[in-house]
Amino acid sequence: MTDHIRWGILGAANFAKAQMGPAIHAARRGTLSALATSSAEKSAGFTAFAPGLRVHQDYDALLNDPEIDAIYIPLPNHMHVDWTLRALDAGKHVLCEKPLAMQEGAFDDVIAARDRTGKLAAEAYMIVHHPQWQKAKALYEDGAIGSLVTVNAMFAFHNDDPTNIRNKAETGGGSIPDIGVYIYGSTRFVTGEEPQEIVMTDIARDNGVDTRAHVAARFPSFLFTGYTSTRMAPYQQIVYHGTEGIMRLTAPFNPMVYGEAQIVLQDAEQRVTTLRFPSDNHYVRQVEAFNASVLDGTPYPCPLEFSRGTQAMIDMVLAAEG
Repeated sequence: MTDHIRWGILGAANFAKAQMGPAIHAARRGTLSALATSSAEKSAGFTAFAPGLRVHQDYDALLNDPEIDAIYIPLPNHMHVDWTLRALDAGKHVLCEKPLAMQEGAFDDVIAARDRTGKLAAEAYMIVHHPQWQKAKALYEDGAIGSLVTVNAMFAFHNDDPTNIRNKAETGGGSIPDIGVYIYGSTRFVTGEEPQEIVMTDIARDNGVDTRAHVAARFPSFLFTGYTSTRMAPYQQIVYHGTEGIMRLTAPFNPMVYGEAQIVLQDAEQRVTTLRFPSDNHYVRQVEAFNASVLDGTPYPCPLEFSRGTQAMIDMVLAAEG
């Protein structure tokens, strides 16, 4: 292997074109080298920012490309596990979009393949790479808000397009798989705790997918409440409320789309401190962390075991649905 990672993208998804393709192209110690798609029209959107890109006509051709070290997978949710396993068996490192799997148990096969092949495999859970989340975790662990009592998390956008994969049950659609990973996983990331019990669910469904999910969960030392929706006005926020203060993230999951990333701290005297993160790109940081892990052996900040824990909470929510 050279001193950089040669990346290929499996499928010309719009998100890959708009976000992850440019991030791979911009990240240090990596090169976006190839794309697998049979659509000349779709490939043009990628060659526009990566002119030397090789385009393979099918997915297997990309996996068999000896000049590719790592594969990014932005396919529909129900295809993630299968193609992650195929890429690992082809000797490639894999960064797969979230949710990597649709049930907790499916992570076991991926973890086993990672360990068997010696390749890095990870879910593309980009938020943990953003400095606002690293700072939020440090503040919490340093006792900035005292003992945590409750977490309230919100993430909503509007998408009622029946042809969109997020609105199809057969492709793993729904607000919980798509954005529940953020409100559940970020709570686990900051606190280091796991849910003990789902105490309430109120879930609305349309065409077999959840379009709104209000959830309350008991963690060992606090109560979590939150909602996700794909049928509400765009909004996101998460609040950690403790005995000695409040920590609020104003654009926790899509900074620069939902506004500037900020951590607003309010102490017991109602004094407010605002920490701002105006320009950090968590997609680029995610790719750079992946590159460093492969090239240097640096521990990856979001291992599969963490992602499996978030899926375990999703499974608990769905099992508790009344």
